[in-house]
This record gives sequence, structure tokens and C-alpha cells, in this order.
Amino acid sequence: MRSATVPRYEIEFYEDEHGDVPVLRWLREDLTPRKRRALGTAMNRVLQELGIDVCGTEFGRPLGKGLFEFRLRRADLAKVVPAAGGTDAGEAKLLLRVFCHAHGNKLILLVGGYDKGADTSAKRQDREIAVARMRLKDWQNRQRRKPVDR
Repeated sequence: MRSATVPRYEIEFYEDEHGDVPVLRWLREDLTPRKRRALGTAMNRVLQELGIDVCGTEFGRPLGKGLFEFRLRRADLAKVVPAAGGTDAGEAKLLLRVFCHAHGNKLILLVGGYDKGADTSAKRQDREIAVARMRLKDWQNRQRRKPVDR
């Protein structure tokens, strides 16, 4: 009998003041089942194990000001998700990005994400990072306003 490994880091999703969870919505509504499965597996096996140390690997890159990027490329797909049958032609380019913030006791906050394969322009990347930074700032401001339990 195999024991389940407990991930070193826990993943949290950013939620805005209206209850919208944009990264979870993006995962569910915008990604194909194959991309969603590949990203979920990679986040479980890589991001939850390494946390911010993912930046020392091909899967991550520091962006500064408390933000880092988790990257999944087509070449990475074979490493984390065994192929089941043939590869879909539309799935050949897998360039997914998730913007993260490490905080607290081994927690990773997901504040943004997009399919870079759909638009590889630097302008789009910059726009997505700016949105992630705004969400992180919003989250940080709301954390400061929370009453402290005594």
C-alpha cells in the first residue's frame, strides 16, 4: 500500500472583494481539459513541492516585488502527464503561465494566469503581470485590514 505524500506548500487562490476567483475561473472556463490536467499535475508535483524555489528551475522565474511566475511548456508536459493516446494538434504549443506569491507558513497565492501560447507578445505578458501585481496589492491591503485574533 502506497502512502500519499503531503505537499510541502499549500495553494490558495486570490479572491477579490466580490467573491470572484479569477485564476480558478480561468482554469475551469478557458483551458482545455488536457491543458487543465497538465497544469494541475505540474502545480501539484512541482509548485507545491518547491514553492518559491521553483524559480531555481526551468518551471519558474522571479518577477520582483513579491511575485514569481510558474511556467509550463510543451516539453514539460511529457514530464508530468503521461500521454494518453495521440497529441492533439491544437495542444502542441503549451505555454501556460501562473503568477504566484509566497506567503505565510508555506502558502502559495495564485493571483493570475494565462495561456501564453494563445498570444506570445511581450505586451500581453506585461499586461498580465500588471494585473497580477494589482491583485497582489489588493490582497495585501485586505490582509492588513483584517482584525487580529487574540
